[in-house]
Amino acid sequence: MCGITGWASFHLDARTQAPVIEAMTDTLTPRGPDTGGVWLGERAAIGHRRLAVIDPAGGVQPMTDRPQRPDLVLTYSGEVYNHHELRSRLRGLGHEFRTRSDTEVVLRAYAEWGEDVARHLEGMFAFAVWDERAQRLVLVRDRLGVKPLFWSAVDGGLAFGSEPKALFAHPEIRPRVDADGLREAYSLLFNTGPTVWSGVREVEPGGLLVLDRDGIRERRYWQLEAGAHTDDRETTVERIRQLVGAAARSQLEADVPLCSLLSGGIDSTVLTALLADELRQREGPGARLRSYAVDYSDQAEQFTGDVLRTGHDTPYAAEAGAFIGTDHSTVVLDPRALLDPEHRTAVVVARDSPIGVGDMDTSLYLLFGEIRRHSTVALSGEAADEVFGGYPWFHSPQALAARTFPWLLVTGDEAAMPLNPELDLRIGEFRDDTYRSALAAVPHPDDESPAEHRQREMQHLSLTRWLRQLLHRKDRLSMAQGLEVRVPYCDHRLVEYAFTTPWALKSFDGREKSLLRAAGAGLAPDSVLYRPKNHYPATHHPDYNRGLQAMARDALATEQVRALADETRIKPCLDSPPDRLEWGHRLRLERVVDLALWLDHHQPELAL
Repeated sequence: MCGITGWASFHLDARTQAPVIEAMTDTLTPRGPDTGGVWLGERAAIGHRRLAVIDPAGGVQPMTDRPQRPDLVLTYSGEVYNHHELRSRLRGLGHEFRTRSDTEVVLRAYAEWGEDVARHLEGMFAFAVWDERAQRLVLVRDRLGVKPLFWSAVDGGLAFGSEPKALFAHPEIRPRVDADGLREAYSLLFNTGPTVWSGVREVEPGGLLVLDRDGIRERRYWQLEAGAHTDDRETTVERIRQLVGAAARSQLEADVPLCSLLSGGIDSTVLTALLADELRQREGPGARLRSYAVDYSDQAEQFTGDVLRTGHDTPYAAEAGAFIGTDHSTVVLDPRALLDPEHRTAVVVARDSPIGVGDMDTSLYLLFGEIRRHSTVALSGEAADEVFGGYPWFHSPQALAARTFPWLLVTGDEAAMPLNPELDLRIGEFRDDTYRSALAAVPHPDDESPAEHRQREMQHLSLTRWLRQLLHRKDRLSMAQGLEVRVPYCDHRLVEYAFTTPWALKSFDGREKSLLRAAGAGLAPDSVLYRPKNHYPATHHPDYNRGLQAMARDALATEQVRALADETRIKPCLDSPPDRLEWGHRLRLERVVDLALWLDHHQPELAL
């Protein structure tokens, strides 16, 4: 896993701009702590920071097709899990290889298939190819958007980077926020394309962007389709078992220590069991997979249920680890450590955004830091809820009947920091318009019943929007610690198959994630298989709430924060007793604190 950046311009000789590309590349050092490099040509500058995972000696980047006067230059982040098969195929087509890295496979694949290269790749990736022959820059992002890729126009071309901070090191791009950006950030709709930053956009998941002398063009090479599903229940369960197993096996390859994130829920437990079994088959019956969970020092005594959590994870994670036979560890955090300004600032800097989830972000950042002491790669159960229908809104008559994004019924304005009404952002209208556009993008078969029609909408919204912010969160906080996190449930073949599966099969036993539960039978203890959905843990310690309220008061003392936040709606959150602070009110305070840290770090121009 790595950080990529660079630019192409037809108005400027990039060979004179070495300090600029070096500065852009340096901003991504946490993503690639092992080594870095740049390449300069007349029309393009390419930078790379590397976290060495496969072929540490051979996968150096930027990578060129030949040492002298190259035709192709690649900067690549991610993992292509079918690189062995592609290597054999490309050799059969006459390509020769100097390394055993998947990076070179991507380079040779582009040489063979050009802009169609992504259709041949299975994995998570974001990369840029400068094609010297065609004088063309090509940016490509994986199908689900696991790996980030941002871009912005510059004179005569565009600049790109794994994170916006790389773009801001370019002299033509400054951190600027306008009303559109605030709407994007605080509406909680998770659009793909526009960002909080004015002029900074994302390459869409499953999309590519091409810059040449004729300008910029974007297109999609992949999107969800509503194909026919003809398999019966038994065949469907078996196919799910095969697809999840294949995804897990393909993602176990690494030349560095690897582990699993084991929360004690069905998603991570089934995945960990498959990984552990495959590891034993490869390395012998004594091989043990490392697994990690997170907890807080007060959780067993202080836990209280809320809208997202029904129980304490740690006992289930320990039981699952013992059942599977992993080398299991629980990283126990002091809730008060989550208030450390250094940690909070590091999280906001990593995300380049004022929108986060407070202590849950900070704890994930600290968890990843502890894991990185022993492992370079971790596998996570992210996306199973979106793929298999695990969220409450799939099963709630209220959510199914609502004419808005379903997560807003849980989060809504209670969780969003209330913005100053004088800004007149009209977020309600923005949400309504965006919701209509989002539904218009959902594919449907002709013979779909009304109930199936609605469930397909819910799954499409979850996969193309809600999942987006979860993947952003995991990528930013893991890469800030130099840890690569892989997400097998985002395998596009699994996602495609599950999306075409009727809701009656997805919920055949009357519970959430019926298909995954059936496919995972025997891989997890029953206590885990039949456990209700539980979200990532949050601390419940009153001392944390008390400290958060103090930090929010300090944040509101700054002029820029007061200009953006609605103090009258935040004040009740400040005055609540710390031991009775509601979840939604606490999240408001988290957002106020993060806003202050974000403004202080980026010093953005506010064009409101």
